Amino acid sequence: MSLQLDLENRSGNKCELCASTTNLSVYDVKPTITGGGGNDGSLLACETCVTQIDNPQETEANHWRCLNDSMWSEHRAVKVVAWRMLSRLRKEGWPQDLLDMMYLEDDDLRFAKESGDHLDESEKIIHRDANGAILQAGDSVVLIKDLKVKGSSMVAKQGTAVRRISLDHENAKFIEGKVGPTQIVIITDYVKKMAEKE
Repeated sequence: MSLQLDLENRSGNKCELCASTTNLSVYDVKPTITGGGGNDGSLLACETCVTQIDNPQETEANHWRCLNDSMWSEHRAVKVVAWRMLSRLRKEGWPQDLLDMMYLEDDDLRFAKESGDHLDESEKIIHRDANGAILQAGDSVVLIKDLKVKGSSMVAKQGTAVRRISLDHENAKFIEGKVGPTQIVIITDYVKKMAEKE
């Protein structure tokens, strides 16, 4: 069964955030959980929700009052997006009240924080590649020089693609990603962001 069908069955053919029944599509929550979306890291969402999730400047606070219901979903992707949107809107007042009631397991909370929506603009750390391009969680990068991996004999070769990176929220110079089976920390000065099509 396809992911789309799975999510349609799970949600009853409704947006899992606002319950709209129009313009529904699969939304992969970034950074895509280990090895790609799947049921655990995806949800069925309407065009309005997706547009506002991906474009913070277009967020309309009142649209997200729907989270009063969807934040209680049993599905990880739905809870994570609900937490991120409530965090983004917390200065409105009512979202903070909902956040105070919400509970996420440690792993889910770590995943939710990957977007940085819980930070004020002044607190956000901007990660940039060697060319100054902004890196975001879930991006893919290419190593621009050979890197010796600390604590092992492995050398990550120049030109190696590192997909679905995660960001260190305390240090703008550090990102994490998998080189082969090994999860490593990489300094942003040694990577170049890959274009979507690469």
